[in-house]
Amino acid sequence: MDFGVVLQTDPPASEVVRLMTEAENLGFRYGWTFDSHVLWQEPFVIYSQILAATREMVVGPMVTNPSTRDWSVIASLFATLNDMYGNRTVCGIGRGDSARRVIGQRPASLAVLRESMHVIRELAEGREVVHHDAPVRIPWVRDGRLEVWMAAYGPKALRLVGEQADGFILQTADPAIARWTIESVRAAARDAGRDPGGITMCVAAPAYVGENIPHQRDQLRWFGGMVGNHVADLVARYGESGPVPHELTDYIRGREGYDYAHHGKAGNPSTDFVPDEIVDRFCLVGPAQAHVKRLTELAELGVDQFSIYLMHDAKEDTLRAYGQEIIPAL
Repeated sequence: MDFGVVLQTDPPASEVVRLMTEAENLGFRYGWTFDSHVLWQEPFVIYSQILAATREMVVGPMVTNPSTRDWSVIASLFATLNDMYGNRTVCGIGRGDSARRVIGQRPASLAVLRESMHVIRELAEGREVVHHDAPVRIPWVRDGRLEVWMAAYGPKALRLVGEQADGFILQTADPAIARWTIESVRAAARDAGRDPGGITMCVAAPAYVGENIPHQRDQLRWFGGMVGNHVADLVARYGESGPVPHELTDYIRGREGYDYAHHGKAGNPSTDFVPDEIVDRFCLVGPAQAHVKRLTELAELGVDQFSIYLMHDAKEDTLRAYGQEIIPAL
């Protein structure tokens, strides 16, 4: 199992670079950041600094979207970084949540996401595509390579992952949800004539190593609220008795809206509806051996990478615990 770390690009950017460098030294192979340009600093600028400060770490957004930037801009950003640092980027992408909603825009449709993934990958790897009804190719790309990993929860989105994406990003560490989503992606890949084993399965969730579980829950409750934004869309589309597992949908019944001013932050008042049970299921809490047990279960389900959302008050302690105890055990 590979390991990654997910950070918000809060200023100063030098601190983001420092934490990513420390993470690589502790055995983390992937460095991800949020991509929400109003709430945090522009990530692609900071990726250049991370790549310069690390040796082999692969970096990318978790996740970007097809509607904030033109697809040719996204492709050129990745292609430029790859040309400078040797194909060490990955494009995590989804429909868009905070990056779109805080500027008064809706997330993209799956049809737009499908087309954008094709265009971005083709352009970043130097091939010609039709974009805005015109033939476009980035002429300076040489030996470029870009994997596109898609974040998804619902049946139609999971089908698109299986049909087209190089990787699947699941933003919750609940084994029941992981089993259903991974099986859905694999089934869609088989139906599309693709090798399901060629799709990288990445679970991303907050992790906090320590003994004070009530405090950890309070620090990580924000994550249930963030996931709840996507779940609310699914319930609106499919209903409470639809095909999405109740493990993912039941808990949002007490949800009363969401304030993006506190997005991804410990103590988010919009997440009071999230019960302790959801924090324990969606996140990894407790001592190191509890993390090893959950990660072993996820690995047995086919998870290839676990990436830590590192938004709490013990970032470096958790990084060190993973580097010294958990990553070696796995």
